[in-house]
Amino acid sequence: MVGFAVTELEHRQIGRDSLFLMADLRLDGVDGEHKVKVRNLSAGGMMAEGNVRVVVGKRLEVNLRNLGWVEGVVAWIQENRFGIAFIEDIDPKVVRATASGPTADELTPRFVRPPLPTHERGRMRKI
Repeated sequence: MVGFAVTELEHRQIGRDSLFLMADLRLDGVDGEHKVKVRNLSAGGMMAEGNVRVVVGKRLEVNLRNLGWVEGVVAWIQENRFGIAFIEDIDPKVVRATASGPTADELTPRFVRPPLPTHERGRMRKI
């Protein structure tokens, strides 16, 4: 069996989407959660931005919208941005999807005018 390594160029060709979401992040062995910006996202990982002290190889979990907590490892660091390689692939379309719920039109109250009372002709008073 012949093995192969993914080159950096091949790795960069993996489809990813640029987006701007907020996510919660938990570092393994550290109490508390941190808010980070999700700058881009692919099935295998993401780029996060925030004031979080991370080191390459550190395990963490990130709470992605519509998906929940996803385990990963810090792959690289550059200033306040860092890459996270997910332990298992995700479906980025699920994260990008807006939360399903009622639309603005469905939330707008609809008022129906009550029917006007009907009067019998003989019972109406004369003016």
